[in-house]
Amino acid sequence: MKKNIISLRRLLFIVLSVVSLMSLQAQERFTLSGTISEASSNETLIGVTIAFPSLKTGVTTNEYGFYSITLPKGEYDIIVSYLGFEEIRETIDLNLNIKRDFELFEEAEQLEEVVVTENPERLDIKKPQMSVNTLAVQTIKQIPVVLGEADVIKSLLLLPGVSNAGEASSGFNVRGGAADQNLILLDEAIVFNSSHLFGFFSVFNPDAIKDVKLFKGGIPARYGGRVSSVLEIFQKEGNSKEVKVNGGIGAVASRLLIEGPIIKDRTAFLAGGRASYAHLFLPLFDIDNKAYFYDLNTKINHKINDRNSIFLSGYFGRDLFSINESFVNTYGNAVGNLRWNHLFSNKLFSNLSIIYSDYYYGLELDFVGFEWDSGIQNFNLKYDLKHYINDKFQVNYGLNNIYYVFNPGEIKPNREDSGIVEGQLTKKYANEAAAYVDVQHNVTERLSLNYGLRVSHFNRLGQDEFFVYENDNAVVFDPSISIYREGTPIDTINSGRSNTLDTFTNLEPRVSLSYNFNGKSSVKASYTRLAQYLHLLSNTNSPTPLDVWTPSGPFVEPQLLDQYALGYFKNIKDGEFSLETEVFYKHIDNRIDYIDGANLIANDAIEQVILNGEARAYGLELLLRKNEGRLKGWLAYTLSKSEQRTPGRTPTADNGISPLETGINSGNWYNTPYDKTHDISVFGSFDLNEKWNFNANFVFQTGQPTNYPLGQFEFQGITIPFFGERNVERLPAYHRLDISATLTPKKNRGRRLKSEWVFSIYNAYNRMNAASINFRENEDSGRNEALRTSIFGIIPAVTYNFKF
Repeated sequence: MKKNIISLRRLLFIVLSVVSLMSLQAQERFTLSGTISEASSNETLIGVTIAFPSLKTGVTTNEYGFYSITLPKGEYDIIVSYLGFEEIRETIDLNLNIKRDFELFEEAEQLEEVVVTENPERLDIKKPQMSVNTLAVQTIKQIPVVLGEADVIKSLLLLPGVSNAGEASSGFNVRGGAADQNLILLDEAIVFNSSHLFGFFSVFNPDAIKDVKLFKGGIPARYGGRVSSVLEIFQKEGNSKEVKVNGGIGAVASRLLIEGPIIKDRTAFLAGGRASYAHLFLPLFDIDNKAYFYDLNTKINHKINDRNSIFLSGYFGRDLFSINESFVNTYGNAVGNLRWNHLFSNKLFSNLSIIYSDYYYGLELDFVGFEWDSGIQNFNLKYDLKHYINDKFQVNYGLNNIYYVFNPGEIKPNREDSGIVEGQLTKKYANEAAAYVDVQHNVTERLSLNYGLRVSHFNRLGQDEFFVYENDNAVVFDPSISIYREGTPIDTINSGRSNTLDTFTNLEPRVSLSYNFNGKSSVKASYTRLAQYLHLLSNTNSPTPLDVWTPSGPFVEPQLLDQYALGYFKNIKDGEFSLETEVFYKHIDNRIDYIDGANLIANDAIEQVILNGEARAYGLELLLRKNEGRLKGWLAYTLSKSEQRTPGRTPTADNGISPLETGINSGNWYNTPYDKTHDISVFGSFDLNEKWNFNANFVFQTGQPTNYPLGQFEFQGITIPFFGERNVERLPAYHRLDISATLTPKKNRGRRLKSEWVFSIYNAYNRMNAASINFRENEDSGRNEALRTSIFGIIPAVTYNFKF
């Protein structure tokens, strides 16, 4: 007994000694924190590196330019570096907590703002974050695009794993996913349609953009709601030192952005607008049709004190397309965000956001006599905290709640003699809540981890009218003719929004790791699970403004993703070149499919044409960059496969499902419309001298999957084609070359007004790429023939940019 008491005393002494030692060490550790901004404007910078070479450690600024790192007491040399800006080197005596703000100066005077999201060549080697691509705004403006308008989405298409459904198609596809599986955030607000003029341009004005980042995998736990990717875009905050103006005049559109101080060094504003005007010239050719867009970016930020800042940002955009005033189509986004940044301590940073987002679609058919309105709204409250514990640990955690209102459509007569009866399709309501925790853990100098968990809960709220079906089968299979048909409701229920139709809860773990070999190369791996509760109803290859969003519920299950990725990353010649290679596999449960002949427009019982299936995609991505020198650019290659299937449902004793049910496409896997076996992109930028800069990009893609008729038959004098399995054919391979030249006049030197001319040629060798192939009967010979439809041939353009 006495020995046990002595042992316990010894153990207690050891524990107290360890605790005392830890406390002593904790007392001998101090925190360096602050904000890093651009000297000329006070614009905070994202992804700036603060490195401590002697400790082989460092930290980067967050999306608000804040950094924090806790280190042992001592004197350290630090390096503050950011691509395109002058490096800062100084010595800091860390013998107490220090708040140190830095201002960075551009390396050289340039027309365009040099804004880089982070140094992807060096930082990616050590950080566990993988499957992420960033683009500098300057690079986006250099990439030649159709009609000379710099475009964020079109630039992303040059990166590995990113494609779209073809020219003039809206949306984009990531790693074989559908366009509705991308979460697009503008200043944290959800953007439901990212396109102007049905895909010719994106809604993002490059002049107003500060940061562009695309997550394709290894997605941090703070993001959720989509199963393919996250495109995060932040607007600039505005210049709080002096008024600045920049803009451009192009072939089809012009833009103007003004920013400046309201209270110098404390309050700044930004206002930017774009508008197209090609339609103004159509009356000269006796054309009454119209097609134009306009948008507005706004932002105000105010620094209350060293610990508090508030931001109010907004975006508003509209498109209009009309044919002889008898067909008028308008659609667009409106988003707003009020944010409060608060610094609890030099280690704990918080952001509270109140966000509103609205997507509207309107249609007016004068010759029929009605107007059609539809859309989706959401109200989002989110609170995020970043806890910089020490140089080994950073913990991010938070929660958010999104309330949705879905308007499938409302019809109104626009003239008395139309005979149209005013009506409203049943509105739908839902609430999505989530909480997350995400840890960045530097285990050793070589091994880094990022792990987290997101818990999401989706509540499908009650609505005015909900259909009830026999055996809960909204879709019925007819075994006699092997087709699916719409189920017949046996009853309807009317429930208020206080009731619940269905609920879903999902755990979404995330983990990624990086093992650094020698500071020049690393291996990374990640696993990501995501849940998506919203679905875009579209049976076209590319989303259109008429497509309608619908929530998960009794007949539509949420999509669930499991994605695995493994990659090798290497810096070559001290970062002059970098190589990124990744392989990935992703599987999605409950990917919706449509029965043959499905009607999605003005359908108040969409569950009657939907079945839940599954999807999968896998592939190899390669990205070789040249980061320094007069010649910069990259080569991107993707080898991938994207498939989908909907097998027959499993019959039981009481669910009324036929054991002969075949599923869609006989239950077999088939190519998705965005399956591209080979996708090659090459981009290069060459600085000839101070006056001339040349840019070019080349794109090659395997043809898009499609369906060709296998034959035809006649019924009551009508020729009807018949088809085989889905998407077994392909359009011809797609390829094109774009080039541009930028002229910066020498007279810019020493002048406040700086300007440049951009001369571009889209599709330089006039490749007539097939957007579709249709079949028809030749009127002269009576034989069937194929007709290729192309969108663009060669298109030259000139743009004038200015800044003062």
